[in-house]
Amino acid sequence: MLRVVCLLLGSALLCGHGAFCRRVVSGQKVCFADVKHPCYKMAYFHELSSRVSFQEARLACESEGGVLLSLENEAEQKLIESMLQNLTKPGTGISDGDFWIGLWRNGDAQTSGACPDLYQWSDGSSSQYRNWYTDEPSCGSEKCVVMYHQPTANPGLGGPYLYQWNDDRCNMKHNYICKYEPEISPTDPMEKPYLTNQPADTHENVVVTEAGILPNLIYVIIPTIPLLLLILVAFGTCCFQMLHRSKGRTKTSPNQSTLWISKSTRKESGMEV
Repeated sequence: MLRVVCLLLGSALLCGHGAFCRRVVSGQKVCFADVKHPCYKMAYFHELSSRVSFQEARLACESEGGVLLSLENEAEQKLIESMLQNLTKPGTGISDGDFWIGLWRNGDAQTSGACPDLYQWSDGSSSQYRNWYTDEPSCGSEKCVVMYHQPTANPGLGGPYLYQWNDDRCNMKHNYICKYEPEISPTDPMEKPYLTNQPADTHENVVVTEAGILPNLIYVIIPTIPLLLLILVAFGTCCFQMLHRSKGRTKTSPNQSTLWISKSTRKESGMEV
């Protein structure tokens, strides 16, 4: 019985966990089950008035222990693209809206040299990877960089306005993407690896978690309460029935005679006097 209870409980927890592992949700962290790859958060706002400037996005990420997104290579770029595709898939109601990333031209930086060489990552990354849209950056008063996300816009000279980069004025209002250090316990299983050669399937290998311990406990424990109560009732019923049956059984001792003596006298044939 105990084994059955454990299997049922494990299945419930796995189903509850599976509800998150294949869905990228705005405002939730996306983490991998290993120590090599960082966590991310896509902050998308339906209301234009809720979107933020570059500096506001940077401070929002840093207030949660993260940084505004820096991209190390094309593989990470493709990973972010797959997450955005998952975030904006049909039925989510999410459409156009560019995302701030952590690339910008600091006013204190050197003024000599070609304009594209003046951009740097706000988190101090030395990555030289760039994914500029055609004829970008335009420089001038546009010093902060967004990742294009305009799926409904007509293609321009450089093709669709999706996932390529554009410099914009830093006070413009956009969505943003945060990046965090990996979150994993040393005792956690090393599974669901990041596969750089399969970017289209990468979002199937991520786990979405709420920031903080309390939301995680709430999302895991509350859905399992009815099942736990059902298991306890079933377990109690089985124990009661087993106990009742054991009391009803009569055990016969090996030394106990099974003969019985009738109290009534019986006349045997041929014994009459």
